[in-house]
Amino acid sequence: MGTMAFDGPEWTVDAAMSATPDLELTLPARAENVAVVRHAFGGLAEVLSVDEQTLADIKLAVTEACTNVVIHAYEPDENGSIEVDASIRDRRLKVVIRDRGRGIVPRPDSPGLGLGLPLIATLAESLELGKDAHDNTEVRMTFALDEEGLP
Repeated sequence: MGTMAFDGPEWTVDAAMSATPDLELTLPARAENVAVVRHAFGGLAEVLSVDEQTLADIKLAVTEACTNVVIHAYEPDENGSIEVDASIRDRRLKVVIRDRGRGIVPRPDSPGLGLGLPLIATLAESLELGKDAHDNTEVRMTFALDEEGLP
């Protein structure tokens, strides 16, 4: 279903994502806030009448990306944040999960199994990993939405 791409250390800003997002959150990178983000996407999808399977895919992919921030982005004693932007354009939900942590780097001591990003790639129509112009790590996901629920 999805594709996964890494565009190098930096990419240009997508015009659709530079517009004001339809959903924007900045929360402390703590485990309990992953549920807050998931709930916010549930509310957005309800307003848009997104079908149950697509909603399940979106929520799982967003949960995985936010969990990666909580577990991997920051040192244990570091207070960091999860930033979430979501925009709907051309029957697509574009989601960006951003952090100001150490980036996506291999970790031999990783507590995870390394299945999160491949799972997101399977669930999303597209997946891109990289850095924004301010050197923040970004995970960008796109999901196709059916037309009936869109404004």
